[in-house]
Amino acid sequence: MRKLWITALSTVALTATSPVLAKGCIRGAIAGGIAGHYAGHHAVAGAMGGCVAGHYYYKHKAKVARKTVVQAH
Repeated sequence: MRKLWITALSTVALTATSPVLAKGCIRGAIAGGIAGHYAGHHAVAGAMGGCVAGHYYYKHKAKVARKTVVQAH
């Protein structure tokens, strides 16, 4: 179980490579932590899941924005 937590935390730490993606991780972790807390005291698991989801969301949002800017020029 300890190896799982270390792996999960290191994965989350390595995925936040830019400020936009870090913002997604932080926002997602806050929302996931709160949701996990109320869903049976699983705040840490919720925070990790929220971080991954927020990271993905903002990464996708940045990719779409770059594509829109490139097509506009």
